[in-house]
Amino acid sequence: MQKTARSPGLHNNPTLIKRTPGERAFDALNIALMLALCAVTLYPVYFVVCAAFSSNVELLMHPGFLPRPLGFNIGAFRLALKHPLLLSGYKNIMIILAVSLPINILLTLLCGYFLSAKEVLFKRPILAVIMFTMFFNAGMIPNYLNVRSLGLYNSLWSLILPGAMSVYNAIICKTAMEGLPDSLHESARLDGANDLVILFRIVLPLIMPTIAVLLLYYGVAHWNAWFNATLYISEDRKLPIQNILRAVLIQNSSIFNSAVTENDRINDFAETIKYSAIVITTLPVLAIYPFLQKYFVKGVMIGAVKG
Repeated sequence: MQKTARSPGLHNNPTLIKRTPGERAFDALNIALMLALCAVTLYPVYFVVCAAFSSNVELLMHPGFLPRPLGFNIGAFRLALKHPLLLSGYKNIMIILAVSLPINILLTLLCGYFLSAKEVLFKRPILAVIMFTMFFNAGMIPNYLNVRSLGLYNSLWSLILPGAMSVYNAIICKTAMEGLPDSLHESARLDGANDLVILFRIVLPLIMPTIAVLLLYYGVAHWNAWFNATLYISEDRKLPIQNILRAVLIQNSSIFNSAVTENDRINDFAETIKYSAIVITTLPVLAIYPFLQKYFVKGVMIGAVKG
């Protein structure tokens, strides 16, 4: 009796396996939970944007859920953008990033290269000292006294030099360098290359994805930093953008009084100007981060798996 031929792989295809009611309910619950978490996460951002474009009077008279801008008004943005402290804050943070990032990457490369090197004299004691600084800190008062004694007080250098290198980032760099074959170092030394040539002409081009991760780590850290500027900077015109934003939120827009002209009325924007300042100061990071998120994930995985 001839058997009927069966289609190969028909019963092995997982897409044809029927799902039980319990599995479907579990998937539906997961989807609902994820959607709820997305709503909880995104609504504060949506609220800030809507409040920034709202009328100050209508916003104060409408507590609770904000579905859309109330009485569309951009006067708060005009007042915020022409304030000299906001402009100087942007200028200062750009100077900090332009000067800090090359220093950060250079020191991290040198430290990572040392940590990844083999048969180095006194490597273990030096590594212990470096790792000690990762877990223990002298404290706020010794750091403040150190900055003053070095003549860095009330200077942008006080926000650049004290945190010039992160040990965690150096470990990420070390892990990337250890993934390179030893034959590259050996062949370069046979050709007469020294350590600096090996580092900058051979190792550096091969770990550029890791360098991108480190640039993002350092850049975001500098952008979000505000506490050190509160301690070390005494002039408002030298404060970075995050300190200006903090002043706007805490002082309830009184920091903008010096920029008000005869035709401006600060009370008309007392509430909405806070939200407009938040939008202006966070817009660059919100615009760039979605395109660079994969590098953050890669950096976290490198440090977690091999660090």
